[in-house]
Amino acid sequence: MERWADKVAVVTGASAGIGAEVVKALVKKGFTVVGLARRKNRVQELATELKEEPGKLHACECDLTKEEDILAAFRWIKAQWGGVDVLVNNAGVFKLSTLTNGHTEDWKHILDINVLAVCICTRESMQLMEDREHCHVINICSVAGHRIPNLVPSFLHVYPASKHALRAISDSLRAECARNKRRIKVTNLSPGTVQTEMAAGLGNLSEKLTEEDMAELSQHKVTLQSKDIADAVLYVLETPPHVEIRELIIEPLGAVL
Repeated sequence: MERWADKVAVVTGASAGIGAEVVKALVKKGFTVVGLARRKNRVQELATELKEEPGKLHACECDLTKEEDILAAFRWIKAQWGGVDVLVNNAGVFKLSTLTNGHTEDWKHILDINVLAVCICTRESMQLMEDREHCHVINICSVAGHRIPNLVPSFLHVYPASKHALRAISDSLRAECARNKRRIKVTNLSPGTVQTEMAAGLGNLSEKLTEEDMAELSQHKVTLQSKDIADAVLYVLETPPHVEIRELIIEPLGAVL
């Protein structure tokens, strides 16, 4: 990891879950980390917790549904550090929503965060990677971007669509980099179920589903921890400069989704 010492990493959704664990891992490896989140105070608390580590965490308040917030964040990053070396597009949302009965606003919110915000953050980061030697874009996707979860009832239809789109974005970005002879690595990291605040929201299902439905869902409660995903981020960053891990699927042992 020596080549990453004092480099600048941007992590979206940095206030909790996978994002917070990724931030911790990077700061402990000596990165200067900018954590983007709506809950800036949570990131500031994390920065205090990490103040004795080799790197440093800087909190930046940013609502990823608002393009101006994202643009302002990257203007600030450019003014402070001149560029970006690593981008971790981690922020993501899902709604308990079907295609036949879901709400349009829920679908828009999923696509705004899981797809459009990724595109904007990637564009702004790529412009700040122009003069950097080693750069890496890591997109936190999902196994739902590889296959549709076989759940009864099905309630995540638009979420898998957004994650399939994210895989396409990763492939398209990699192709652009190759055509433009930009040696920027692009990794799509797809976890199975991870125990996070977002996943904890599935607990609300008990108010909406039948006992039979809940019994089936209970069979799929094998989960990863957020730290497992942070370890995977370090793994792909530690590969030699000539090695690019393009897809990495991580699932808990015994997962059947």
